[in-house]
Amino acid sequence: MTGDDFNAPLGQHLKKRRARLPVSPAQVIAGGLALFLGIFVVWTVLGNNPFGGEPVAVVPINVHPGAPAKASETQAPAKVVAANPQRDGNQAPVPAAGDQAKAPPSGATRTITIIDGKTGARQEISIPANETPADAPPLEQKLAEASPHGAIPRIAADGTRPAEAFAQPVKALPGKPDAPRIAIIVSGLGVSEAATAEAIAKLPGAVTLGFMPYGSDVAALAARARAQGHEVLLQVPMEPFDYPDNDPGPQTLLTSLAPQQNLDRLYWVMSRFQGYVGIANAMGARFTASEPSFAPILREAAKRGLIFVDDGSNPRSLAGRIAGANNLPFAKADLAIDAVPTPGEIDRALGRLEMAARERSVVVGITSALPVAIDHLAKWSKTLADRGLLLVPITAVALKPKPS
Repeated sequence: MTGDDFNAPLGQHLKKRRARLPVSPAQVIAGGLALFLGIFVVWTVLGNNPFGGEPVAVVPINVHPGAPAKASETQAPAKVVAANPQRDGNQAPVPAAGDQAKAPPSGATRTITIIDGKTGARQEISIPANETPADAPPLEQKLAEASPHGAIPRIAADGTRPAEAFAQPVKALPGKPDAPRIAIIVSGLGVSEAATAEAIAKLPGAVTLGFMPYGSDVAALAARARAQGHEVLLQVPMEPFDYPDNDPGPQTLLTSLAPQQNLDRLYWVMSRFQGYVGIANAMGARFTASEPSFAPILREAAKRGLIFVDDGSNPRSLAGRIAGANNLPFAKADLAIDAVPTPGEIDRALGRLEMAARERSVVVGITSALPVAIDHLAKWSKTLADRGLLLVPITAVALKPKPS
C-alpha cells in the first residue's frame, strides 16, 4: 500500500461493480425443463392417439371379393391393432370343440374388425374362413380341423389319432426284444434356425424334437424334422411362478384367465405347425400345479388324440393324475441331461440315464439344444445299441390309457 492511499479522500476512485444477471444458469435450466414438461402434458391430454402405448401391427388383408369393405375416402389407411397377448384378458369366447368338428365349406367367410390407427373408427369386413391348406398332405388334411387361428389337430372320422398317425416305428434290437428303452427329447427348437438344423442333421431319428410355437420358419423346420424320421412335440408356453419376470412368450397359458381364454390361446399355439404327436409344457410351474387351469388343457389334448409330455421340472405338477383321469397317453422326463451344461457333466448324466434304464426298463431324458449337448448326444447314441440299450421315440414310452 502506498502513502497516497492514506491521503486519498474517502469514497473517491471506487471500482465499479460488475452487473449481475437477474437469474442464475440453474434457474434457466429448471425453467426449460418445466416448459418441456408442460408441453408434453398438454400434448398427452389433447393429442388424438387412441392407441398410445399399445403395440400396433400393420398387415395386408385380402378382402373377400363378395363382401367389399366400405371405407370412407377421407379416412387414413386402416391398421389392424394386434392385442397384447400378455395383457389382453378379454378375448372372444372360443367355440365348443364339437362346433369345430367340421371345416367350413368352400367359400365360407368370417368377419373381422378393422380399426383405424388414427381415428379409432371400427369397420367390420368379411374374409375367407381359415381352412386346411389344399396342398397339405392327405394325412394332415384328414387330421386337421379349422379354427379361428388356423388348422389344429383332431381325431379323424375313421378314429385315427394324430399321436398314432405321426408316430415313428420302433426297431427292436436283434435278439433282444426286451432291451431297456431310453427316450430322449431335445427341447426349445424352432426359434433358432441354425440350432434346429444342427439338431436335425446330427441326431438319429429316434430322438424326439420339441418345437416352440415361435419363429418364422417353425412349420418348415418341423416338417424337415419329420422327414428325417423324428417325432415332433409342440411345446406350449405355460405360466411359471415368477411370471411375468420370467416370460415363456406370447399366448402363454395363465392361471388368471378363464378356461375358454386359455383354450383360445392353446388353439393359437396348436395352429403354428402340423404333424406333432403331442404337446409338452414350456415352463409352467404355476400352471401345471393348478388343476382348474391345467385340467381343461389336458382334456382338450385327449379329445384331439395327442399325448402329453411333462418336462419333469415341477415336482408339484398334476399332469400324471389329470392325464390318467382323462385316458390321455402320458410321459414324464426323468432326468435333465444338460442341467449342468459342461461336457463332463453331460456325459455323467447320460451314464445315470443308462443305469436308470437298466433298473426300470423305461426312462426319459430331456435336454435343451445347446451345441455341447447335441454333440455329446450324437456320439453317445452311436454306441448305445452295443451296450444293449434301445433308443426309442417318445410315443414308444408314453403310458397308454387303460380301456374304459
